Amino acid sequence: MSDTPVDTSKRTWLIASTCAGAAGAAFTAVPFVSSFQPSERARAAGAPVEVDISAVKPGEKITVEWRGKPVWIIRRTPEMLATLKQTDPLVADPNSERKAYPTPDYAKNEGRSRKPDIFVAVGICTHLGCSPTDKLQPGPQPSLPDDWQGGFLCPCHGSTFDLAGRVFKNKPAPDNLEIPPYEFLSDTRLIIGQDEKNKA
Repeated sequence: MSDTPVDTSKRTWLIASTCAGAAGAAFTAVPFVSSFQPSERARAAGAPVEVDISAVKPGEKITVEWRGKPVWIIRRTPEMLATLKQTDPLVADPNSERKAYPTPDYAKNEGRSRKPDIFVAVGICTHLGCSPTDKLQPGPQPSLPDDWQGGFLCPCHGSTFDLAGRVFKNKPAPDNLEIPPYEFLSDTRLIIGQDEKNKA
């Protein structure tokens, strides 16, 4: 133990500085901590979304946001629906049996939809989360086969999906596009984010 006398003024200054620093850190941390709390908008983002589809014409697509994800709604034409028969043997999971993105029972059909003409899907590639682009028109196009029947192309790694969101075989994407829970409120209105099993 040292015989040097303790400098009490230095000790007092050190204690005061430490306390001031701790208080400052606490005040500084408050805005950051409060920013972790979900905002009202974020809370609302998880709520079901009601959509008016009366203005969507055959062959057109609209996109709405649900839980921060783009959800596509397409009114398919009879010609578009007819292509699904042709792509059926070419897709990896034609009956939507894989479990990574469980398909609701009401969409476990060729068109993956409640009504044949109205297709609803999350527009995010199941590979790395990119957003596929519309390639709705059939025929030869860059990065697509000459017998292309219409669907979607993920430009990041070349995964392709048919007009029911079913991924073609031997592509990077492992699964079909996700089908969110949804139900029809009328012929022209549907709600995304809830169905018989997932009521808000």
